[in-house]
Amino acid sequence: MSETLWAQVARDLTAGITTGRFPIGSLLPTELELCEHYGASRHTVRTAIRQLQDQGLVSRKKKAGTRVEAAAPTSGYRQSLASLEDLIQFGVAHIRTVQETAEVTADASLAAELGCEEGTRWFRISSLRLDGRPGGAPIGWTDVYIDPTYADLGDVVRASPDVLITTLIEQRYGRRSAEIRQDVDAIALPAVRAAALQAKPEAPALRIVRQYLDEKGKVFEISSTIHPVGRFTVSQRLRRMYENGHA
Repeated sequence: MSETLWAQVARDLTAGITTGRFPIGSLLPTELELCEHYGASRHTVRTAIRQLQDQGLVSRKKKAGTRVEAAAPTSGYRQSLASLEDLIQFGVAHIRTVQETAEVTADASLAAELGCEEGTRWFRISSLRLDGRPGGAPIGWTDVYIDPTYADLGDVVRASPDVLITTLIEQRYGRRSAEIRQDVDAIALPAVRAAALQAKPEAPALRIVRQYLDEKGKVFEISSTIHPVGRFTVSQRLRRMYENGHA
């Protein structure tokens, strides 16, 4: 798989930071300057900068620019998932490589994991999530369960590794995700996933299960992602709402 443009930009900027071309405390070139330098769109540049943010290399403030905060990436990835838009950004920044697809019927164990009824039929798409760095360990393993009537989406998913499956469902079938319910828990890494994730069996891992609901409140997609310890951090910001409705 060829390296995406945003990954190339992120890699070049990272090299500039680690070699001292952009020292700690300095500002990176503006988005417009980076767009012109790399011949890239603002979306591509913003995705690359978000990658640097996730690694703890830079910070961003409105009207203050992008400041270099560290000379080397921190371990793992920190992603703020506070909205559907943040989740879409996750899809752009972490490439999906499909490993297998299959029609499955939820047994008692799977039903408990997904929060669905036992006997529910699904079309499962299993993928590794990668960060775009050559030779980098996978960020996680994701099993996505969708309505079996969308089974023909399998080839489309393989051809669009940086687009969330829920976005592809909306584009192809017009079924939109209006709400996402997310549960996060700590588990022992299943031995069956250890080799693919380049991690030790039974090591600590983070499991994130998300249910995607349409406007009528019906679940049409469920994802279960396993992140080995140290590979990924879920970051959320909570703000107090006062009686007048303002934060």
